[in-house]
Amino acid sequence: MKKIAIVKLSALGDIVHAMVALQFIHARFPDLQIDWLVEARFADLLRDNPHISNVLTVNLKAAKTHKCAIFNEIKTVKNYARKHYDLVIDAQGLLKSAITARLLGKNVAGFDKHSIRESLAAQLYSEKIAFAYDENTIDRNAAVLAQPLGFSISHVDILAKKPFLFFHAPTVDFSAFLKRDLKNIVFVIGSTWASRNYPAAKFVEVANTLKQNCLVIWGNEMERQTAEIMATQSPYIHVLPALNLNDLKALLSQIDLVIGNDTGPTHMAWGLNTPSITLFGCTPISRVYQTDINKVLKSTSIVNPRKLNKNDDSIKNIKSIDIAELANQLLQLCAC
Repeated sequence: MKKIAIVKLSALGDIVHAMVALQFIHARFPDLQIDWLVEARFADLLRDNPHISNVLTVNLKAAKTHKCAIFNEIKTVKNYARKHYDLVIDAQGLLKSAITARLLGKNVAGFDKHSIRESLAAQLYSEKIAFAYDENTIDRNAAVLAQPLGFSISHVDILAKKPFLFFHAPTVDFSAFLKRDLKNIVFVIGSTWASRNYPAAKFVEVANTLKQNCLVIWGNEMERQTAEIMATQSPYIHVLPALNLNDLKALLSQIDLVIGNDTGPTHMAWGLNTPSITLFGCTPISRVYQTDINKVLKSTSIVNPRKLNKNDDSIKNIKSIDIAELANQLLQLCAC
């Protein structure tokens, strides 16, 4: 086998959780060409990775609003298929990713129908991997990417992973924001829906308790306005400018701690071996690995991984003092 393509279109955190497999695939097959097909808006997350030969992009999201655009995307994928991949692995498990994978190559591997939410997708795979949907997300990604290649990636392997997000010089000069006399902490305040977000007022409480340099990142205008309000409520909170994905990777590699919702930038900290606290309410903690430096705090609500309750706002019940105490433990641990 000389060439494979991985299809993992979105979202940010999901792509991070799949990328961990690359270093183990490369170690096993150092001469293997690995291309990755991804939604264009997430492509910079993959760029600069020495284990990826080519980052291939599509814009399927645009096709939702402009129906004619789907024909351009199909043409794009068919052009990629001219590379003649020996194997295509759909690590997403959705009907759209399965169709995309089949357009990319004939020999396609993916999860079996019992292991994914959209079971019809499995009918398009020539090789099917069984791994329960409610198991750890990172382990699932490792299995679907490694098993078709004839090997496995263990829990121990993943715990001993090397950082796997790479970047080039950022467009932002972070020296104006990072402090030498204080710990530098990033707050991730946004996510894909409101009930996943820890209350801004409680982030302020965390900052006022820690009394460190707390930097807020944001991804849209509403989040920026929230961050600006937070900064008026605490002398320890500062708002960062808009960051692209390369800037974000560069920033998180220099930070002492990331505290945030169950969303992409918080998971990127894990990918960079940066200490983190991920806050969970309506989503399952099986999405992440806990390590000595990567911890979670979860509300008491019970979560069904196959049917998330978007009205479950129990994340707000996590006490800010619990976050601050865990943050201090991590900061002390990493200072040793």
